[in-house]
Amino acid sequence: MVIGPVLLFLASLALSIVSSLVLAEAIDRLGSRLGVSEGLLGILTALGADAPEISAAVTAIQGGRASLGFGVVLGSNIFNLAALLGLSAAVAGQVRIHRAGLVWEGAVVMATTALVSVLVLGLLSPPATLGLIAAVLVPYVFLSSLRPAQVERAAAAGGHSPQVLLVSALADVTRDVRTGETAPRATRHDLLTLVPSLVCVVLASVGMVRASVVLGGRWGVAQVLIGTLVLASVTGIPNVIAAVRLALRRRGSAVVSESLNSNTINLVVGIALPALVLGVGQASSLTRLSVWWLLAMTLGCLVLTGRKGGLRRGEGLAVIASYLAFVGLLVLG
Repeated sequence: MVIGPVLLFLASLALSIVSSLVLAEAIDRLGSRLGVSEGLLGILTALGADAPEISAAVTAIQGGRASLGFGVVLGSNIFNLAALLGLSAAVAGQVRIHRAGLVWEGAVVMATTALVSVLVLGLLSPPATLGLIAAVLVPYVFLSSLRPAQVERAAAAGGHSPQVLLVSALADVTRDVRTGETAPRATRHDLLTLVPSLVCVVLASVGMVRASVVLGGRWGVAQVLIGTLVLASVTGIPNVIAAVRLALRRRGSAVVSESLNSNTINLVVGIALPALVLGVGQASSLTRLSVWWLLAMTLGCLVLTGRKGGLRRGEGLAVIASYLAFVGLLVLG
């Protein structure tokens, strides 16, 4: 009988979605209360929204199912590009961001994606990978934490040095992601729900992983397929809802920032950090396909989004088609 595992999966999925939405909102409110910059707040909120896929991946890897865990992260990132960017562009008609901001955000996600890909392929050790990732992310997080006034004062200084050009790009990003709205102030309720919602996300991920393993075994489906196609997509639902809502409000830059930050966080927390303790093992053929597809699709999305007019409906549909082609190759392979 598969009724039990199916019910466990559906209940865990519902709990994961609800608790991750509560967690992301609590982080958003608390970050606003503490006065963090909008750039850093976006990173923290993306971390909260990514909790389901990260928790599912870490749970699988810790349980000795590395192919399942890697599949969750890699598949989730490919799904994010199709759903957060492609679907948002298809629904809203256009997703745009300043080119300087796209270069800033895109350089970080491409560097992180390349480093984690090399790690998964067994070409670089976990400590070396994390060291190189830190060299990329520490300056990124620090500069993202600068307040808008600080960034704009530095950009107003003018000049053509690389440092000034970087600050100018940061100013574009700061203006792009600004909501123009005052976030609700955090309350005691937010503090009280923060830890319980995180615990619920973890418990839900454990339930989904266990149910998926049982169902995959009974139906003869490889674990990497379960992680890459099933868990990767269902755990990304909260991010999809947020991205489409932002796109319909013509906040395309926030959509791009959320998508790229989400993918970066998934790779670092879902693969690179666990690999430092648990190792990576031998990558399967499907995992290697996912790695190369993610690299190519990330670069393609950045190029399309950087074109004049941004990512439009036609390009968005092309991104979705690329994801469907990936699904077809996995299923047929």
